[in-house]
Amino acid sequence: MTSRNKAPLTNDSIIDEAAHWCMRLHSGECTDQERKEFDHWLKSSPVHAREYKAMQEIWFFSERLPRKAQRPNALPSYQRPLTRTLCSRLRPSLAMASTILVTLFVGGWFGWQKDLVPNWYQHFSTSNVVQRVELVDGSQVELNLNTAFTYLNFRQHRSVTLTDGEAFFKVNKDMSRPFIVKAGKGSITVTGTQFNVWKYADQVIVTLTEGSVKVMNDADGAKQAAMLSPGMQARYASSMPHISVQFVDTESALAWRDGKLILNNLTLVEALPLINQYLDKPVLLGDSAPVNSRIGGIYNTRNISDLVHALPRVLPISLSQNTEGNVIINGK
Repeated sequence: MTSRNKAPLTNDSIIDEAAHWCMRLHSGECTDQERKEFDHWLKSSPVHAREYKAMQEIWFFSERLPRKAQRPNALPSYQRPLTRTLCSRLRPSLAMASTILVTLFVGGWFGWQKDLVPNWYQHFSTSNVVQRVELVDGSQVELNLNTAFTYLNFRQHRSVTLTDGEAFFKVNKDMSRPFIVKAGKGSITVTGTQFNVWKYADQVIVTLTEGSVKVMNDADGAKQAAMLSPGMQARYASSMPHISVQFVDTESALAWRDGKLILNNLTLVEALPLINQYLDKPVLLGDSAPVNSRIGGIYNTRNISDLVHALPRVLPISLSQNTEGNVIINGK
């Protein structure tokens, strides 16, 4: 098993392919054979799935634009508005792109005023490098390995959707426009602060270093909320009945920014999601695995596969592999 080794940024050809499939599937003329080809393309690479999801978000917001509205004299001025992003992503079909652009110009201003439509879209993803980016509102974000998120800039709020991985946010203060991070079944709301969000499958961990945040969990339709102060950490997941809150060592929680994974005497069940974040294929627990065995130590995030293969030396386990290539942990 090896850690991921791919280009950190998505190339234009994959974006073009994602745009093509998005338009074909929404055209109403897609054949069964094309759908099979699309399924094969989507499953052939995690990057394909990420870019198609980003394209779907653009399509979704274009459909929310009002169809009847007078064109304003001027739109809010930004360097790269949503319309330019749509142009670049929808190159494969000029007719379709033109239709969407007309809709954007006609209804965009009205949607912006009603806080329904963003005037800016940004998408970021990493694979084998940590990346630092700046959002259009001035906020700064540091992305861990294998992380992806989108940013949408609305008139009355700012919205981030973290789809994979982990990110540290330094939010530019704006009391009139809350900054909302959606992760899993919940969300984190701030106006200006510094905090870390980790997501794996349906599990989310929020660690606060400065300011305050409101953590919401909407699992099973039962909304729960928790307010965090610096040094506090919140966990939630669809399988958890309540948001778990505790004080933690924030330096250990954010050690990934220095290329380290710190495991503080965790059980295998607790440690595997943190380990799997850095692997191509997740390590799985077999039926006989000693799930309560504990592991600790400091590890290089670029060599997590070495950690996995060293586990039998320190724990009463053996390793096997299934037909899909996943490493399976079994008891000895």
